[in-house]
Amino acid sequence: MEEKRPDKEEMTRLQNKLVYKPVLVWDAFGFDEREAVFQFAEAYKGFLDASKTEREAVENIRRLALENGFAEGPGAGSGRTPFFRAHRGKWAALVRPGTGSLSDGLQVIVSHVDAPRLDLKQRPVYEEVDLAFLKTHYYGGIKKYQWLARPLAVHGRIMRADGTRLDLSVGENPTDPVFTVLDLLPHLAAKSQYEKKLGEAIEGEKLNVVAGVLPLGDDETKERFKLALLVHLYETLGLLEEDFVSAEIEVVPAGPARDVGWDRGLVGAYGQDDRACVYTSLRALLDMTRTEKTALVLFVDKEEIGSEGATGARSRFLEGVVGDCLEAAGEEATARAVARVLAASQALSADVAGALDPDYQDVHEKRNAARLGYGPCMIKFTGHRGKIGANDADAEYLGWLRRLFNRERIAWQTGELGKVDEGGGGTAAKYLAIHGVRIVDCGPPVLSMHSPFEIAHKGDIYMTYRAYKAFLERGSAA
Repeated sequence: MEEKRPDKEEMTRLQNKLVYKPVLVWDAFGFDEREAVFQFAEAYKGFLDASKTEREAVENIRRLALENGFAEGPGAGSGRTPFFRAHRGKWAALVRPGTGSLSDGLQVIVSHVDAPRLDLKQRPVYEEVDLAFLKTHYYGGIKKYQWLARPLAVHGRIMRADGTRLDLSVGENPTDPVFTVLDLLPHLAAKSQYEKKLGEAIEGEKLNVVAGVLPLGDDETKERFKLALLVHLYETLGLLEEDFVSAEIEVVPAGPARDVGWDRGLVGAYGQDDRACVYTSLRALLDMTRTEKTALVLFVDKEEIGSEGATGARSRFLEGVVGDCLEAAGEEATARAVARVLAASQALSADVAGALDPDYQDVHEKRNAARLGYGPCMIKFTGHRGKIGANDADAEYLGWLRRLFNRERIAWQTGELGKVDEGGGGTAAKYLAIHGVRIVDCGPPVLSMHSPFEIAHKGDIYMTYRAYKAFLERGSAA
Protein backbone atom coordinates (compact mmCIF):
# COMPACT_ATOMS: atom_id res chain seq x y z
CA MET A 1 0.00 0.00 0.00
CA GLU A 2 1.44 3.34 -1.03
CA GLU A 3 2.31 5.67 1.87
CA LYS A 4 0.35 8.90 1.82
CA ARG A 5 2.45 12.00 1.44
CA PRO A 6 1.75 14.86 3.89
CA ASP A 7 -0.12 17.73 2.26
CA LYS A 8 1.12 21.32 2.17
CA GLU A 9 -0.61 22.24 5.41
CA GLU A 10 0.92 19.25 7.20
CA MET A 11 4.37 20.10 5.82
CA THR A 12 4.05 23.62 7.19
CA ARG A 13 2.98 22.24 10.58
CA LEU A 14 5.97 19.89 10.67
CA GLN A 15 8.38 22.65 9.73
CA ASN A 16 7.00 24.97 12.41
CA LYS A 17 7.21 22.24 15.02
CA LEU A 18 10.56 20.63 14.20
CA VAL A 19 12.79 23.19 12.51
CA TYR A 20 14.64 25.80 14.59
CA LYS A 21 14.32 29.23 13.04
CA PRO A 22 15.57 32.39 14.80
CA VAL A 23 13.04 35.22 14.98
CA LEU A 24 13.71 38.67 13.51
CA VAL A 25 13.39 41.20 16.33
CA TRP A 26 11.03 43.39 14.30
CA ASP A 27 8.66 40.41 14.05
CA ALA A 28 8.85 39.89 17.81
CA PHE A 29 8.14 43.50 18.76
CA GLY A 30 4.68 44.97 18.85
CA PHE A 31 4.09 48.31 17.13
CA ASP A 32 4.23 50.26 20.42
CA GLU A 33 7.47 48.57 21.40
CA ARG A 34 9.17 49.71 18.22
CA GLU A 35 9.01 53.26 19.52
CA ALA A 36 10.59 52.09 22.79
CA VAL A 37 13.47 50.59 20.78
CA PHE A 38 14.39 53.96 19.29
CA GLN A 39 13.97 55.80 22.59
CA PHE A 40 16.25 53.27 24.29
CA ALA A 41 18.84 53.77 21.54
CA GLU A 42 18.95 57.52 22.16
CA ALA A 43 19.88 57.01 25.81
CA TYR A 44 22.36 54.34 24.76
CA LYS A 45 24.10 56.70 22.35
CA GLY A 46 24.36 59.31 25.08
CA PHE A 47 26.06 56.75 27.33
CA LEU A 48 28.54 55.86 24.58
CA ASP A 49 29.41 59.52 24.02
CA ALA A 50 30.07 60.06 27.74
CA SER A 51 32.03 56.80 28.18
CA LYS A 52 34.93 56.84 25.73
CA THR A 53 37.30 55.26 28.31
CA GLU A 54 36.96 52.68 31.06
CA ARG A 55 37.29 55.37 33.75
CA GLU A 56 34.55 57.47 32.16
CA ALA A 57 32.30 54.41 31.85
CA VAL A 58 32.71 53.51 35.53
CA GLU A 59 32.03 57.09 36.60
CA ASN A 60 28.84 57.17 34.53
CA ILE A 61 27.77 53.82 35.98
CA ARG A 62 28.35 55.25 39.45
CA ARG A 63 26.35 58.39 38.67
CA LEU A 64 23.36 56.44 37.32
CA ALA A 65 23.48 54.02 40.26
CA LEU A 66 23.42 56.84 42.83
CA GLU A 67 20.61 58.58 40.95
CA ASN A 68 18.60 55.35 41.20
CA GLY A 69 18.93 54.88 44.95
CA PHE A 70 22.07 52.77 45.22
CA ALA A 71 24.33 53.34 48.21
CA GLU A 72 28.05 53.97 47.80
CA GLY A 73 29.45 50.79 49.34
CA PRO A 74 27.81 47.91 51.21
CA GLY A 75 28.06 49.54 54.64
CA ALA A 76 25.29 52.08 54.04
CA GLY A 77 21.66 51.32 54.77
CA SER A 78 20.16 47.94 55.61
CA GLY A 79 20.99 44.54 54.22
CA ARG A 80 18.31 45.08 51.58
CA THR A 81 19.81 48.32 50.27
CA PRO A 82 21.24 48.07 46.74
CA PHE A 83 24.84 49.25 46.60
CA PHE A 84 27.61 50.26 44.24
CA ARG A 85 31.30 49.47 44.68
CA ALA A 86 34.25 50.37 42.46
CA HIS A 87 37.91 49.37 42.41
CA ARG A 88 40.59 51.81 41.24
CA GLY A 89 38.05 53.57 39.05
CA LYS A 90 38.12 50.81 36.41
CA TRP A 91 36.09 47.94 37.86
CA ALA A 92 32.60 48.34 39.26
CA ALA A 93 29.95 46.16 40.84
CA LEU A 94 26.27 46.86 41.39
CA VAL A 95 24.35 44.66 43.82
CA ARG A 96 20.60 44.46 44.31
CA PRO A 97 19.93 42.15 47.27
CA GLY A 98 17.16 39.58 46.82
CA THR A 99 14.58 38.18 49.19
CA GLY A 100 16.02 34.67 49.02
CA SER A 101 19.05 33.12 50.65
CA LEU A 102 22.53 33.72 49.28
CA SER A 103 23.06 29.97 49.52
CA ASP A 104 20.90 29.75 46.39
CA GLY A 105 23.58 31.71 44.55
CA LEU A 106 23.57 34.98 42.64
CA GLN A 107 22.34 36.07 39.25
CA VAL A 108 25.48 37.58 37.72
CA ILE A 109 26.10 39.53 34.53
CA VAL A 110 29.67 40.54 33.68
CA SER A 111 30.71 42.88 30.86
CA HIS A 112 33.91 44.80 30.14
CA VAL A 113 34.39 48.56 30.04
CA ASP A 114 37.66 48.70 28.07
CA ALA A 115 37.94 48.94 24.28
CA PRO A 116 40.76 48.82 21.70
CA ARG A 117 42.56 52.16 21.38
CA LEU A 118 45.91 53.95 21.23
CA ASP A 119 47.66 54.70 24.54
CA LEU A 120 50.29 57.41 24.89
CA LYS A 121 53.73 56.16 25.87
CA GLN A 122 55.35 57.43 29.08
CA ARG A 123 57.67 59.71 27.10
CA PRO A 124 55.40 60.57 24.16
CA VAL A 125 56.41 64.08 23.08
CA TYR A 126 58.90 64.45 20.23
CA GLU A 127 59.41 66.42 17.05
CA GLU A 128 60.26 65.40 13.50
CA VAL A 129 60.55 67.51 10.32
CA ASP A 130 59.14 70.59 12.07
CA LEU A 131 56.08 68.87 13.54
CA ALA A 132 55.38 67.91 17.15
CA PHE A 133 54.05 64.39 17.77
CA LEU A 134 52.85 62.09 20.53
CA LYS A 135 54.04 58.46 20.44
CA THR A 136 51.51 55.70 21.15
CA HIS A 137 51.33 52.00 21.93
CA TYR A 138 48.14 50.37 20.69
CA TYR A 139 45.93 48.50 23.16
CA GLY A 140 43.97 45.39 22.24
CA GLY A 141 43.32 43.86 18.84
CA ILE A 142 43.14 46.56 16.18
CA LYS A 143 43.61 46.82 12.43
CA LYS A 144 46.23 49.54 12.50
CA TYR A 145 45.28 51.04 9.13
CA GLN A 146 41.82 51.92 10.47
CA TRP A 147 43.36 54.47 12.83
CA LEU A 148 45.06 56.57 10.15
CA ALA A 149 43.81 59.84 8.66
CA ARG A 150 40.78 60.21 10.91
CA PRO A 151 39.86 62.70 13.68
CA LEU A 152 40.99 61.50 17.09
CA ALA A 153 40.35 62.72 20.63
CA VAL A 154 42.55 62.56 23.72
CA HIS A 155 41.06 61.35 27.02
CA GLY A 156 42.73 60.38 30.25
CA ARG A 157 44.00 61.07 33.73
CA ILE A 158 47.27 62.75 34.64
CA MET A 159 48.81 62.94 38.11
CA ARG A 160 50.91 66.11 38.23
CA ALA A 161 54.24 66.46 40.02
CA ASP A 162 52.54 68.15 42.99
CA GLY A 163 50.07 65.25 43.39
CA THR A 164 47.07 67.04 41.91
CA ARG A 165 44.89 65.25 39.36
CA LEU A 166 43.88 66.33 35.87
CA ASP A 167 41.14 64.57 33.92
CA LEU A 168 41.48 65.30 30.23
CA SER A 169 39.05 65.23 27.32
CA VAL A 170 40.05 67.11 24.16
CA GLY A 171 38.51 66.61 20.74
CA GLU A 172 34.85 65.90 21.52
CA ASN A 173 33.50 69.44 21.69
CA PRO A 174 32.89 71.01 18.26
CA THR A 175 35.19 73.90 19.26
CA ASP A 176 38.02 71.57 20.37
CA PRO A 177 41.00 70.74 18.19
CA VAL A 178 41.28 67.12 17.14
CA PHE A 179 44.31 64.93 16.54
CA THR A 180 45.26 62.47 13.83
CA VAL A 181 47.73 59.82 12.70
CA LEU A 182 49.14 60.58 9.26
CA ASP A 183 48.88 58.22 6.29
CA LEU A 184 51.12 57.97 3.26
CA LEU A 185 49.77 59.32 -0.03
CA PRO A 186 48.91 56.57 -2.55
CA HIS A 187 51.36 58.01 -5.10
CA LEU A 188 54.28 56.88 -2.89
CA ALA A 189 52.79 53.83 -1.20
CA ALA A 190 53.69 51.11 -3.74
CA LYS A 191 56.64 49.60 -1.91
CA SER A 192 56.06 51.01 1.58
CA GLN A 193 52.50 49.69 1.86
CA TYR A 194 50.92 48.02 -1.18
CA GLU A 195 53.52 45.27 -1.60
CA LYS A 196 53.29 44.24 2.08
CA LYS A 197 50.76 42.05 3.81
CA LEU A 198 47.88 44.02 5.29
CA GLY A 199 48.99 43.31 8.86
CA GLU A 200 52.52 44.52 8.12
CA ALA A 201 51.83 47.57 5.96
CA ILE A 202 51.35 49.86 8.97
CA GLU A 203 53.97 49.60 11.72
CA GLY A 204 52.92 50.07 15.33
CA GLU A 205 55.75 52.52 15.93
CA LYS A 206 54.34 54.74 13.18
CA LEU A 207 50.98 55.26 14.91
CA ASN A 208 52.15 58.69 16.04
CA VAL A 209 49.66 61.47 16.76
CA VAL A 210 50.13 64.93 15.25
CA ALA A 211 50.02 67.36 18.18
CA GLY A 212 51.46 70.71 17.02
CA VAL A 213 53.15 72.73 14.29
CA LEU A 214 53.97 76.12 15.88
CA PRO A 215 57.62 76.78 16.79
CA LEU A 216 59.15 78.65 19.71
CA GLY A 217 62.30 80.74 19.52
CA ASP A 218 64.47 80.99 16.41
CA ASP A 219 66.23 78.51 14.15
CA GLU A 220 68.99 78.04 16.73
CA THR A 221 66.56 76.87 19.40
CA LYS A 222 66.88 73.13 20.02
CA GLU A 223 63.70 71.10 19.37
CA ARG A 224 61.68 74.31 19.08
CA PHE A 225 58.46 72.56 17.99
CA LYS A 226 58.53 70.11 20.91
CA LEU A 227 59.36 72.99 23.24
CA ALA A 228 56.45 75.05 21.93
CA LEU A 229 54.07 72.16 22.60
CA LEU A 230 55.43 71.68 26.13
CA VAL A 231 55.06 75.40 26.84
CA HIS A 232 51.46 75.27 25.62
CA LEU A 233 50.69 72.26 27.85
CA TYR A 234 52.26 73.99 30.85
CA GLU A 235 50.46 77.29 30.32
CA THR A 236 47.04 75.75 29.64
CA LEU A 237 47.10 72.61 31.79
CA GLY A 238 49.98 73.06 34.19
CA LEU A 239 51.79 70.00 32.82
CA LEU A 240 55.48 69.14 32.81
CA GLU A 241 56.92 66.58 30.41
CA GLU A 242 57.64 64.30 33.38
CA ASP A 243 53.91 64.28 34.23
CA PHE A 244 53.32 61.92 31.30
CA VAL A 245 55.10 59.23 33.32
CA SER A 246 52.22 59.26 35.83
CA ALA A 247 49.44 59.47 33.26
CA GLU A 248 46.93 57.24 31.51
CA ILE A 249 46.07 58.99 28.27
CA GLU A 250 44.00 57.25 25.62
CA VAL A 251 43.60 58.30 22.01
CA VAL A 252 40.13 57.38 20.73
CA PRO A 253 37.96 58.27 17.73
CA ALA A 254 36.54 61.77 18.03
CA GLY A 255 32.85 62.50 17.67
CA PRO A 256 29.48 61.21 18.83
CA ALA A 257 27.59 57.98 18.20
CA ARG A 258 25.46 58.27 15.07
CA ASP A 259 22.40 56.70 13.53
CA VAL A 260 23.33 54.66 10.45
CA GLY A 261 21.13 54.12 7.38
CA TRP A 262 18.20 56.02 5.91
CA ASP A 263 15.84 54.30 8.35
CA ARG A 264 18.11 55.02 11.36
CA GLY A 265 17.89 51.39 12.45
CA LEU A 266 21.60 51.00 13.27
CA VAL A 267 24.00 52.67 15.69
CA GLY A 268 27.53 53.46 14.58
CA ALA A 269 30.04 54.30 17.31
CA TYR A 270 33.37 53.56 18.90
CA GLY A 271 33.50 51.14 21.83
CA GLN A 272 30.25 49.22 21.35
CA ASP A 273 32.39 46.17 22.14
CA ASP A 274 31.61 45.97 24.95
CA ARG A 275 29.75 49.07 26.13
CA ALA A 276 26.63 47.80 24.36
CA CYS A 277 26.53 45.12 27.05
CA VAL A 278 27.64 47.51 29.78
CA TYR A 279 24.68 49.81 29.18
CA THR A 280 22.06 47.11 28.65
CA SER A 281 23.08 45.17 31.77
CA LEU A 282 23.22 48.38 33.81
CA ARG A 283 19.76 49.41 32.70
CA ALA A 284 18.45 45.91 33.31
CA LEU A 285 19.60 46.03 36.93
CA LEU A 286 18.33 49.57 37.51
CA ASP A 287 14.91 48.76 36.00
CA MET A 288 14.29 45.30 37.47
CA THR A 289 11.32 44.94 39.82
CA ARG A 290 11.46 41.33 40.99
CA THR A 291 14.40 40.37 43.21
CA GLU A 292 14.15 36.84 44.57
CA LYS A 293 17.83 36.08 44.01
CA THR A 294 20.48 38.69 44.67
CA ALA A 295 21.51 40.32 41.39
CA LEU A 296 25.15 41.25 40.80
CA VAL A 297 26.26 43.14 37.70
CA LEU A 298 30.02 43.43 37.16
CA PHE A 299 31.92 45.81 34.91
CA VAL A 300 35.53 44.72 34.44
CA ASP A 301 38.61 46.15 32.75
CA LYS A 302 41.44 44.72 30.62
CA GLU A 303 39.34 42.13 28.76
CA GLU A 304 40.83 43.20 25.45
CA ILE A 305 44.32 42.21 26.66
CA GLY A 306 43.40 38.97 28.41
CA SER A 307 41.62 40.20 31.56
CA GLU A 308 44.95 40.84 33.23
CA GLY A 309 45.94 43.12 36.11
CA ALA A 310 44.33 44.43 39.28
CA THR A 311 41.17 45.53 37.46
CA GLY A 312 40.71 42.57 35.10
CA ALA A 313 38.45 39.57 35.60
CA ARG A 314 41.41 37.49 36.77
CA SER A 315 41.73 39.64 39.90
CA ARG A 316 40.14 38.69 43.26
CA PHE A 317 37.69 41.60 43.35
CA LEU A 318 34.74 39.30 42.65
CA GLU A 319 35.30 37.36 45.86
CA GLY A 320 35.41 40.63 47.76
CA VAL A 321 32.04 41.73 46.38
CA VAL A 322 30.46 38.38 47.27
CA GLY A 323 31.92 38.82 50.75
CA ASP A 324 30.20 42.21 50.91
CA CYS A 325 26.89 40.54 50.01
CA LEU A 326 27.32 37.98 52.80
CA GLU A 327 28.16 40.60 55.40
CA ALA A 328 25.25 42.81 54.31
CA ALA A 329 22.99 39.79 54.87
CA GLY A 330 24.43 39.29 58.37
CA GLU A 331 26.50 36.23 57.45
CA GLU A 332 30.19 35.57 57.94
CA ALA A 333 32.22 36.10 54.77
CA THR A 334 34.60 33.18 55.08
CA ALA A 335 36.44 31.84 52.06
CA ARG A 336 34.27 28.69 52.14
CA ALA A 337 31.06 30.74 52.33
CA VAL A 338 32.12 32.87 49.35
CA ALA A 339 33.03 29.74 47.38
CA ARG A 340 29.65 28.13 48.13
CA VAL A 341 27.75 31.21 46.94
CA LEU A 342 29.73 31.38 43.71
CA ALA A 343 29.39 27.66 43.02
CA ALA A 344 25.60 28.03 43.27
CA SER A 345 25.50 31.10 41.01
CA GLN A 346 24.63 31.41 37.36
CA ALA A 347 25.89 34.11 35.06
CA LEU A 348 25.93 35.67 31.65
CA SER A 349 29.20 36.80 30.14
CA ALA A 350 27.76 39.88 28.47
CA ASP A 351 29.99 40.32 25.45
CA VAL A 352 29.15 41.15 21.86
CA ALA A 353 29.22 38.57 19.09
CA GLY A 354 30.79 38.93 15.66
CA ALA A 355 27.92 39.32 13.19
CA LEU A 356 27.85 37.62 9.78
CA ASP A 357 29.51 40.09 7.43
CA PRO A 358 27.64 40.21 4.10
CA ASP A 359 30.83 40.93 2.13
CA TYR A 360 33.01 38.33 3.87
CA GLN A 361 30.66 35.42 4.39
CA ASP A 362 33.37 32.91 3.54
CA VAL A 363 35.11 33.31 6.93
CA HIS A 364 31.89 32.39 8.76
CA GLU A 365 30.10 29.08 9.05
CA LYS A 366 26.76 30.54 8.04
CA ARG A 367 24.56 27.99 9.82
CA ASN A 368 26.21 28.92 13.10
CA ALA A 369 26.88 32.63 12.63
CA ALA A 370 25.09 35.44 14.45
CA ARG A 371 23.15 37.92 12.33
CA LEU A 372 22.14 41.50 12.92
CA GLY A 373 18.47 41.83 13.81
CA TYR A 374 17.87 38.47 15.50
CA GLY A 375 18.49 39.45 19.11
CA PRO A 376 21.24 38.57 21.58
CA CYS A 377 23.50 35.69 20.60
CA MET A 378 24.33 32.85 22.98
CA ILE A 379 27.80 31.46 22.31
CA LYS A 380 28.11 28.08 24.01
CA PHE A 381 31.90 27.98 23.75
CA THR A 382 34.66 30.45 23.00
CA GLY A 383 38.38 29.77 22.53
CA HIS A 384 40.05 28.83 19.26
CA ARG A 385 40.81 25.71 17.20
CA GLY A 386 39.48 22.85 19.25
CA LYS A 387 37.95 25.16 21.91
CA ILE A 388 41.36 25.85 23.41
CA GLY A 389 41.04 28.44 26.19
CA ALA A 390 37.26 28.16 26.15
CA ASN A 391 34.43 28.30 28.57
CA ASP A 392 31.96 25.63 27.40
CA ALA A 393 28.47 25.94 28.91
CA ASP A 394 26.59 22.79 29.91
CA ALA A 395 23.37 21.55 28.36
CA GLU A 396 21.28 21.98 31.52
CA TYR A 397 22.12 25.67 31.80
CA LEU A 398 21.51 26.38 28.12
CA GLY A 399 18.22 24.54 28.40
CA TRP A 400 17.14 26.76 31.28
CA LEU A 401 18.10 29.94 29.41
CA ARG A 402 16.34 28.78 26.27
CA ARG A 403 13.13 28.15 28.19
CA LEU A 404 13.43 31.49 29.97
CA PHE A 405 13.92 33.50 26.79
CA ASN A 406 11.13 31.69 24.95
CA ARG A 407 8.73 32.17 27.86
CA GLU A 408 9.55 35.90 28.04
CA ARG A 409 9.12 36.31 24.25
CA ILE A 410 12.75 37.31 23.72
CA ALA A 411 14.17 36.86 20.24
CA TRP A 412 17.54 35.13 20.57
CA GLN A 413 20.04 33.24 18.45
CA THR A 414 23.17 31.14 18.76
CA GLY A 415 26.53 31.59 17.10
CA GLU A 416 30.28 31.19 17.13
CA LEU A 417 33.18 33.38 16.01
CA GLY A 418 34.10 32.22 12.51
CA LYS A 419 34.87 28.85 10.96
CA VAL A 420 36.53 26.20 13.11
CA ASP A 421 40.05 26.81 11.79
CA GLU A 422 39.51 30.44 10.79
CA GLY A 423 39.18 32.47 13.95
CA GLY A 424 38.20 32.38 17.57
CA GLY A 425 38.57 34.51 20.66
CA GLY A 426 38.13 34.63 24.40
CA THR A 427 35.99 36.51 26.90
CA ALA A 428 35.83 36.98 30.66
CA ALA A 429 33.56 33.93 30.98
CA LYS A 430 36.25 31.41 31.86
CA TYR A 431 37.49 33.53 34.75
CA LEU A 432 34.11 33.26 36.48
CA ALA A 433 33.75 29.63 35.49
CA ILE A 434 36.80 28.68 37.58
CA HIS A 435 34.67 29.40 40.66
CA GLY A 436 32.09 26.86 39.54
CA VAL A 437 29.72 29.53 38.22
CA ARG A 438 27.47 28.40 35.40
CA ILE A 439 28.11 30.90 32.64
CA VAL A 440 27.62 31.42 28.91
CA ASP A 441 28.42 34.30 26.58
CA CYS A 442 25.36 36.28 25.57
CA GLY A 443 25.30 39.64 23.81
CA PRO A 444 24.22 41.52 20.69
CA PRO A 445 26.00 40.89 17.36
CA VAL A 446 28.19 43.68 16.00
CA LEU A 447 29.64 44.42 12.56
CA SER A 448 33.07 46.03 12.07
CA MET A 449 34.06 44.82 15.55
CA HIS A 450 37.22 46.40 17.02
CA SER A 451 37.11 49.16 14.43
CA PRO A 452 36.81 52.86 15.31
CA PHE A 453 33.18 52.76 14.10
CA GLU A 454 31.37 49.58 15.12
CA ILE A 455 27.83 48.86 13.93
CA ALA A 456 25.00 47.52 16.10
CA HIS A 457 21.28 46.98 15.45
CA LYS A 458 18.92 49.02 17.63
CA GLY A 459 16.50 46.10 17.90
CA ASP A 460 19.30 43.81 19.10
CA ILE A 461 20.36 46.34 21.74
CA TYR A 462 16.84 46.63 23.13
CA MET A 463 16.22 42.88 23.00
CA THR A 464 19.49 42.31 24.84
CA TYR A 465 18.29 44.66 27.57
CA ARG A 466 15.08 42.66 27.84
CA ALA A 467 17.03 39.39 27.96
CA TYR A 468 19.32 40.62 30.75
CA LYS A 469 16.37 41.97 32.74
CA ALA A 470 14.53 38.65 32.46
CA PHE A 471 17.68 36.80 33.52
CA LEU A 472 18.12 38.94 36.64
CA GLU A 473 14.45 38.89 37.63
CA ARG A 474 13.57 35.27 36.88
CA GLY A 475 16.66 33.51 38.18
CA SER A 476 16.22 30.07 39.65
CA ALA A 477 18.29 26.91 39.87
CA ALA A 478 18.88 25.55 36.38
